Amino acid sequence: MTKFSHLDDKGNVDMVDVSTKKVSTRVARARSIVRVEKEILDQFTDGDIHTKKGPVFQTARIAGIMAAKKTSELIPLCHPLMLNKCKVDIAIIDDAIQIDSLITLEGKTGVEMEALTAASVAALTIYDMCKAFSHNIIISETKLMSKTGGKSDFRRED
Repeated sequence: MTKFSHLDDKGNVDMVDVSTKKVSTRVARARSIVRVEKEILDQFTDGDIHTKKGPVFQTARIAGIMAAKKTSELIPLCHPLMLNKCKVDIAIIDDAIQIDSLITLEGKTGVEMEALTAASVAALTIYDMCKAFSHNIIISETKLMSKTGGKSDFRRED
């Protein structure tokens, strides 16, 4: 029977003990989608837009990278990790802004939460920087796309 990894036998919250796990290459990819009005999309004629706060996509990339590095400070039971790579790509796909994060490390625990945090915070940053145009902005989804290197691999088909 599968049980929650962050609960002990009595149901108390507990940080997972990774001391007996083997070091392996861990890779995770996550995606967030931000839906904005055409008025906002039209502003991105040269691939990015500069607002009073700066370039939207570049700022969102930096925010996502910084957030990935701070994941253990944001999510209580995450292990602090030394990331080997953190990449955040942002593109306009059809009528939405797509954010893809890629995180890698050599370690004993996975980097799914770091990938999800990077994509999420980049999406929130885009919201923050574009809200002057309109508050009709929807962060419609954030999802793990794939992970490798741990006990089991995962790959989303969509």
